[in-house]
Amino acid sequence: MERALRRIPPRFRRRLDNVAIVVEREPPRPGLLGLYHGVPLTARSVGDSFRMPDQITIYQGPHERMSRNPAELEKNVADTVWHEIAHYFGMDEPQVRRAERRRRLRD
Repeated sequence: MERALRRIPPRFRRRLDNVAIVVEREPPRPGLLGLYHGVPLTARSVGDSFRMPDQITIYQGPHERMSRNPAELEKNVADTVWHEIAHYFGMDEPQVRRAERRRRLRD
């Protein structure tokens, strides 16, 4: 997980505040790799400063099953962490998908 977080650009990592990143073995429903639970930065107000941390959950089992080797596992986890962090920053699913396509073209 630490290596996956290091792959997130520093300008985004620095802005992660009050976010817990946890790993669970299996998701509550099939096909889920990760889940963001919280209030996106774009939807917060002044009164949100005294709230519980947002949470990003990464599901270990699906990542292990879809990855052929440790390097691919690390990349897949990093992609999922990036995806969930995008939700934290207020991106909806179509926006996240577009950003992922742009990121893949750069890589």
